[in-house]
Amino acid sequence: MSVQHLSEQEVIRREKLAELNKLGIDAYPAALYPVNTTAAYIKEHYKGEENKDDFANVCVAGRIMSVRDMGKANFAVLQDATGKIQFYIRQDDICTTDDKTLYQQVWKKLIDIGDFVGVKGFVFTTKTGETSIHITEFTLLSKALRPLPIVKEKDGETYDEVTDPEFRYRQRYADLIVNPGVKEVFTKRTKMVNAIRNFLNERGALEVDTPVLQSIPGGAAARPFTTHHNALDVPMYMRIANELYLKRLIVGGFEWVYEFSRNFRNEGMDRTHNPEFTVLEFYTAYKDYEWMMDTTEQLLETTAIATNGVATVTIGDKEISFKAPYKRITMYDAIKEHTGFDISTMDEAGIRDVCKQLNIHADAKWGKGKLIDEIFGTKCEHHYIQPTFITDYPVEMSPLTKKHRSKPGLVERFELMINGKEVANAYSELNDPIEQRERFEEQVRLMERGDDEAMFIDHDFLRALEYGMPPTSGIGFGIDRLCMLLTGQVSIQDVLFFPMMRPEKID
Repeated sequence: MSVQHLSEQEVIRREKLAELNKLGIDAYPAALYPVNTTAAYIKEHYKGEENKDDFANVCVAGRIMSVRDMGKANFAVLQDATGKIQFYIRQDDICTTDDKTLYQQVWKKLIDIGDFVGVKGFVFTTKTGETSIHITEFTLLSKALRPLPIVKEKDGETYDEVTDPEFRYRQRYADLIVNPGVKEVFTKRTKMVNAIRNFLNERGALEVDTPVLQSIPGGAAARPFTTHHNALDVPMYMRIANELYLKRLIVGGFEWVYEFSRNFRNEGMDRTHNPEFTVLEFYTAYKDYEWMMDTTEQLLETTAIATNGVATVTIGDKEISFKAPYKRITMYDAIKEHTGFDISTMDEAGIRDVCKQLNIHADAKWGKGKLIDEIFGTKCEHHYIQPTFITDYPVEMSPLTKKHRSKPGLVERFELMINGKEVANAYSELNDPIEQRERFEEQVRLMERGDDEAMFIDHDFLRALEYGMPPTSGIGFGIDRLCMLLTGQVSIQDVLFFPMMRPEKID
């Protein structure tokens, strides 16, 4: 049985909890508390004498963030979901003539910063011009047994902000309390997702759900997480992509489907990768990748404006514009531009030699497609700060993509690069079941060479294609990376409420 080691402050707070119990005060009451307004609403709408009667009976609840002790009267700051507001508490307003316990014992000695309280009273303006609540009643709603990290504020500015990533990501609940800008990031994330959903819904797309547990980890070149289904006694995989299931729905007769998909890849972690992440994928019948580029520009410009009010964002010293249209360049031209090598007619041996000349690691297990991908990722990707479509990939890199209608050896695919990273990946989808089977078989050969990111053969998906899939275009957006861009964050951990971390050692 583990023993909880308590700090001095944690011991003191537990002693205060015991004192509250002795006084017959429930520190964790279950009763409904009649909140009728918020801190933000009061500060925005209160106009002093002009409308004070509208704020004569307010009831607000939240967490105590600071207290200024002035003897028989105190000023304190309460924080609710919308922000902070000051309140004024005076002994004579909350106590009877004969019993001063509520103020002298409970408020002064047993209430701590971090506790949740409810307050009732009227709004007024202090001599320094600050909108505040003069309270006539307060109720303890929840006792905090662990003290908050100390953050200082002066004149609306935050000082000594808690910046330790280990603390912030592991204890996001505390990070949200003490770092006011964090909540804004996640509020913008919701605005962003809602804007995308509205864009698609208004154009007739249907939101769907597909399996997270899959018998075949298909739809992408990535290493899966494995598990076991006890009842069926079969291995299962956490999905690496939802692509093949969404295309099954196109086969079934839906013409535009989308899903915000939680995906899992058993790979590295860094500033732009988390093993669990969110992707938006949508597939549209009777469209191609040229249409998809036009639609992507419209979607992202609309989403940027809905999220931030403007189509531009600032990240560090860079200003990025989401206003359409975006630059377009083929992958081979991008490699030639940034390395000086034209690899468009080279075989695998020739490309390996280029890797050697460029001092790029070229694993013996890798095929031609993986080598080209490594060259682009190492030498080209980081140059594309403004939104740029990289188009027309080699067929070896794209086992699910339709061959280019006019360029032999290429496929109709693009990736959208922004701020030096891939944000979206799209195809004119391969719908020839015989060719798709051949592409899958080539992936198996790569797997036999040791490529642990090569695709499995999904026989059920091939069966679906044999029933016939119309010409289709599909795309996948990295929602976390897009959120990083639209909120000006440089780390994926800053746009995930609970990013993956090494298990904590607790004594």
